[in-house]
Amino acid sequence: MPIPDRRSHHRSPHRWRTLAVAVVTALLSALVATGTTASAAPAGPAKPAAESKPVYSYADAIRESVWVDTRLDGDDNGRTDRVAVDIVRPRELDTQGRKVPVIMDASPYYSCCGRGNESQKKTYDADGNVVQMPLFYDNYFVPRGYAFVGVDLLGTNRSDGCVDVGGAYDIGSAKAVVDWLNGRAKGYTTRTGTERAKADWTNGRTGMIGKSYDGTVANGVAATGVEGLETIVPIGGISSWYDYYFQQGAPLYDSGPEWLSDYVESPAARERCAAVQKRLVDEAPRTGDWTGLWQERDYVKDADNVRASVFVVHGMQDLNVRAKHFGQWWDALAENGVDRKIWLAQTGHVDPFDFRRADWVDTLHRWFDHELLGYDNGIDREPMADIERAPDRWTTDKVWPPRATDTTALRPAKGDKAGVGTLGLKSGSGKETFTDDPALGELDWADRIERSTPEKAGFISRPLGKDLRLSGSSKVTVTATPTTSTAHLSAVLVDLGPATIRDYAGAGEGITTGTERSCWGPSTTGDSSCFLNTPTATTDVNSTVFSRGWADLGTYANPEHGTALTPGKPYTLTIDLAASDHVVPKGHRLALIVAGTDKDLIDPPSTKPTLSLDLGRSAARVPVVGGPAAFAAATSGSATATPQKPAADGVQPYRLDRPIPGGSNR
Repeated sequence: MPIPDRRSHHRSPHRWRTLAVAVVTALLSALVATGTTASAAPAGPAKPAAESKPVYSYADAIRESVWVDTRLDGDDNGRTDRVAVDIVRPRELDTQGRKVPVIMDASPYYSCCGRGNESQKKTYDADGNVVQMPLFYDNYFVPRGYAFVGVDLLGTNRSDGCVDVGGAYDIGSAKAVVDWLNGRAKGYTTRTGTERAKADWTNGRTGMIGKSYDGTVANGVAATGVEGLETIVPIGGISSWYDYYFQQGAPLYDSGPEWLSDYVESPAARERCAAVQKRLVDEAPRTGDWTGLWQERDYVKDADNVRASVFVVHGMQDLNVRAKHFGQWWDALAENGVDRKIWLAQTGHVDPFDFRRADWVDTLHRWFDHELLGYDNGIDREPMADIERAPDRWTTDKVWPPRATDTTALRPAKGDKAGVGTLGLKSGSGKETFTDDPALGELDWADRIERSTPEKAGFISRPLGKDLRLSGSSKVTVTATPTTSTAHLSAVLVDLGPATIRDYAGAGEGITTGTERSCWGPSTTGDSSCFLNTPTATTDVNSTVFSRGWADLGTYANPEHGTALTPGKPYTLTIDLAASDHVVPKGHRLALIVAGTDKDLIDPPSTKPTLSLDLGRSAARVPVVGGPAAFAAATSGSATATPQKPAADGVQPYRLDRPIPGGSNR
């Protein structure tokens, strides 16, 4: 089904507050920051503090549970579903009648699978109040005058209803909590009772945070435009569920949302949610066709609704929630003027608490102080982007992508050996041919790029005389003639040259789990603030794949529906490559590889087609900082390639393991 036209109306997005507004808000919260009591407050105007301080007791914090009426009936039992909300908040401020902002993580993982690198789950006391809240957010922020709220999405843990994997029930249950925090929804003290619970302890200002599925829900709730949601911090979040399971008709996993729903639902929900499960099967066909189910779960199309500011964090080598997700979400938010900040790491699917812990906690603290307490701490005037260039070496950009970035068309051309061509600004001609080999993948192709092998076509630039930076999303257009009626295509960009990188393809996706702990806030007997440290894991490589994309050639005419191909007929297709920010260093070479089915994709074609590329009608359009002139300058002259480091077995020292749907390294 085609995507409808975007809405003609436009709601004003979140804007950075002026200093005057920040001061007014800060005055209201000044005692939170200074730790003074009401009786000790100075007579004159208080000065806004630079940051909130840990002056409230975590051990004495109020811990309570509320069930919010979502006004949804996912299990069709005639009763609206209630979503379970566990709350930790400062007792002192409640006693004083002062209202606090909320940090919220809405998740399906609190009981089935756990959160964070140590897979923590919620635990409860005999009265049903939360004892352990996973992660560090409550330990760190509650003493600083925030409430932390952990929401069990419908169909999980102690909530009613059904999981629908990014649809109306997932997003609606989290949105209902924001509504309740702002006085627009009903809450109850028990799951089935009638005693009302009011959120009279909060000012309604809410920030959502979470990794993977949780960050995805934050994206989805922000896309509803709900009032009271001031900011979101999606970490490795999905922006369109179709693009999690497919790319342009090519399946990325061997299952669909029905598997993930079954994986996270409570046992009781599995019994009562057969109709929802059936819809997830029927309306998400393994053909890769776009359906109404995917339309509903596409948050990018609704970016013009977003009022909250957005702090995006993503691993550029994330092969679970692939980097395309942050790229298309970021671009849509930029188009609609949303206030944004971004961290891009060399990791896979990893939380910044585990790849840059101290800096992350400090930055997140300042972000929430600014966005939820209104402190004028300057974070809105700092660089927009932090980017990891090498393991634990970060740079910043005032704006991302840099304003000097310009799309540059790079043309493949024939070289001296079959399957080993050149890449430059001038148009090529002729043909290159390869045969699909589903037993091989991107790292195999990159390792063999300078050899004449039958499974790929590689195109390599001249050695660079100076660094070349690519920043943003790329597209590769190919005109290919298949020998069979079905064919998959892969396109990858490669930095050819020796480097030490984070071992994103290893078990820890760029980190290791140590034995020592660091602590981030006070602890209680049942909830420790101390977490295992996670040192960087690195590996030495001779080539680095830094952007990739896939497609079913049968979607050449319509990206929403694949058709059978006519053998011997040429087809032109454009493949979207994942967003990235990568510097190809002086002495290295930039390469483009076009091949068939990546071994780490699922459901390869039953045949192994041979494809002929028309080089004169093929090109890679890449975001080069400095544009075509920068590429020309970098590839002119007499630079020589940096020698590669020998590998004992003649191949790169690692191979990619296919990630688990729903969030490996949760």
